[in-house]
Amino acid sequence: MPDPSSLRDSTQIVLPCRALDGLRDGVCDRFTVTVVERDDHCRIIGSPVEIKAASDFLARNGVAVA
Repeated sequence: MPDPSSLRDSTQIVLPCRALDGLRDGVCDRFTVTVVERDDHCRIIGSPVEIKAASDFLARNGVAVA
């Protein structure tokens, strides 16, 4: 059985909301994801394929995604 934390890591990206400044619309328009804001952090949620693509997009635009 897969480890729940590894599944969660492959289906979400958690970043400070300010890291998405100017990129949020691009992420939402290009990928089938949901962005949830809580306090000062944003959670980008989607399928593993969409999260990988969104992560690559963010990295190409200067956002460090761990």
